[in-house]
Amino acid sequence: MCGFAGFLGEACGSGNPEALLSSMAAAIAHRGPDGQGVFAAPGVGLAHVRLSIVGLADGQQPMTSADGRFTMVFNGEIFNYVELRDDLKARGITFRTGSDTEVLLQLYAAYGKDCLSRLNGDFAFAIWDARDRRLMLARDRMGVRPLFYTRHKGALYFGSEVKALLQVPGIEAELDPFALDQIFTLWAPIPPRTAFKDIRELEPGHLLTAEGGRIDVRPYWSLDFPDADDRAEADQGAMEEELRALLADATRLRMRADVPVGAYLSGGLDSSLITALAAPMAPNGLNTFSVTFDDAEHDESAFQMEVARALGTHHRAVASGSADIAASFPDVINFTERPVLRTAPAPLYRLSGLVRDAGMKVVLTGEGADEIFAGYDIFREARVRRFCARQPGSKIRPHLFRKLYPYLPGLKQQSSDYLAAFFGASNDVAGDPLFSHRPRFRSTAAAKIFYSDDLRATLGTYDAAEELASRLPDNFRRWNPLHQAQYLEGRFLLPGYILSSQGDRVAMAHGVEGRFPFLDHRLVEFAARLNPSMKLKGLEEKHILRRVAKDLLPDVITKRPKQPYRAPDSRSFAGNDEQAYVGEMLGEQAVAETGLFNARAVAKLHQKCRTQTVSGFRDNAAFVGILSTQLWLRKFTARDAAGADHIAKAAGSKA
Repeated sequence: MCGFAGFLGEACGSGNPEALLSSMAAAIAHRGPDGQGVFAAPGVGLAHVRLSIVGLADGQQPMTSADGRFTMVFNGEIFNYVELRDDLKARGITFRTGSDTEVLLQLYAAYGKDCLSRLNGDFAFAIWDARDRRLMLARDRMGVRPLFYTRHKGALYFGSEVKALLQVPGIEAELDPFALDQIFTLWAPIPPRTAFKDIRELEPGHLLTAEGGRIDVRPYWSLDFPDADDRAEADQGAMEEELRALLADATRLRMRADVPVGAYLSGGLDSSLITALAAPMAPNGLNTFSVTFDDAEHDESAFQMEVARALGTHHRAVASGSADIAASFPDVINFTERPVLRTAPAPLYRLSGLVRDAGMKVVLTGEGADEIFAGYDIFREARVRRFCARQPGSKIRPHLFRKLYPYLPGLKQQSSDYLAAFFGASNDVAGDPLFSHRPRFRSTAAAKIFYSDDLRATLGTYDAAEELASRLPDNFRRWNPLHQAQYLEGRFLLPGYILSSQGDRVAMAHGVEGRFPFLDHRLVEFAARLNPSMKLKGLEEKHILRRVAKDLLPDVITKRPKQPYRAPDSRSFAGNDEQAYVGEMLGEQAVAETGLFNARAVAKLHQKCRTQTVSGFRDNAAFVGILSTQLWLRKFTARDAAGADHIAKAAGSKA
């Protein structure tokens, strides 16, 4: 796990490309505190910062092949590198190092871009072919590792984080207002768009080739599901055995490292199952790490300790009170490099700090299980909404919504008419490709009430949800409704928010690598083929996964209803000890200068926060979204005394 940056073309504004590369690397040094290297040749440059996990003594990068033709920088891990190396050795290929980096380099030399189909890993990499003068960039299938790029004055620049690109003379940070609107609707920009105008991300499962001044971007893998009427009956027992074997092997591969591997333990089914599989594979016992909260609504410490005791792990926890979240929030926005609508990344930022303080670099996590085995409430909610839509006049069916959210006591007090209206049980069209997510998009977009008139004028009639709908694959409508909902989560929200703002970015801020057994592509493809009833059985989520886990975990965990990970939002910034930056960012003059939000409306919202009277998803999302946007602007665009001019320009820019 590392970070890299580079360019193809004439590096603008720099007569010393090595110095530029060093500057780009220094901007992302937190990703690789164990080493740094650069490679420069006419018209091309590569830089790398290293977090040494595999091949500690001989995996330095950039790495060049023995014949000098290929040079590579690489971020991530190839988990099946041992098997790939054995296959290459059988072909007569010799190795100089024990690193997975050289395996990837030799694999590319042997197979070219077709090597991607052979990789089991979380990765982003760049390979320069000096003979053919061709550059290839690639990103893993599910989007675990980030990769950004932009063109500037005829040259291509790329890096693991946007910070690296901003070191290039002439590349300035400017907010993309359409990306902001996507965040305030969908929680994340629709790739390849990013929060930065004219800076793009390479989408998951895609490769980019640059040659002779031309750039070509195309997919090499995609998340896919069978047609709804094309499902063969399967033996559930056999499917459970196959899942158990796949999950055990995915965990085994991700325990490979030349340093100790720990695990995040939330107390839920997913992380507990990974911990149970990993614990026997840790020769000196497994170290587990958790977040705790001081309020019962968010805290899961009792379940965490139950699993830690049952499995005998060496357990540590970091407390994340409201003051802790508020204190770390500016740093979080610095590393996420985008506005966010929830404070949930902040405790995870603190958690990775705990891991690093414990002297560890690698942790397994349970992320991905909810997306591929239908664990989220949104999947159950969509099923109830379709059920209600068949009898829109029913007064009984809307009561089912109360059963979906036992951790939201306020919902139990609402009438059936309110519940039906709130969840769109009678208004949404079942054939809408976004049917499953319309309530979420509506409730999130309600925060746009705080937009300024200037921002509204810039956006015009733009509709972020409709752009998302236009990006869906041609065969989307032929899938089962559950699979449609899973695609929306797995293809957009998972890489765009969960693996980014709550994953790579806050973990790598402390030089910690997260590994995701559930996102092994073999598991993802297996789960996609399953009959929907094996994932969502009635209203029981992750049905097959619960059955696989029942012999490995206490009943209190396997039978526990899903409790999504959440953190206190506006409450984190409330009270008499408010962090000074909050008032600075949300002051009427500061908000007016950015031109993005209605300063008076924001002032009223801020006062509600101060008096702890903010309630409801809309105002909480708006408060965190506005505050994080203001912090983003200060960090990335207000670089000098004319900072406000840069910020105001964002509101008037065009897509």
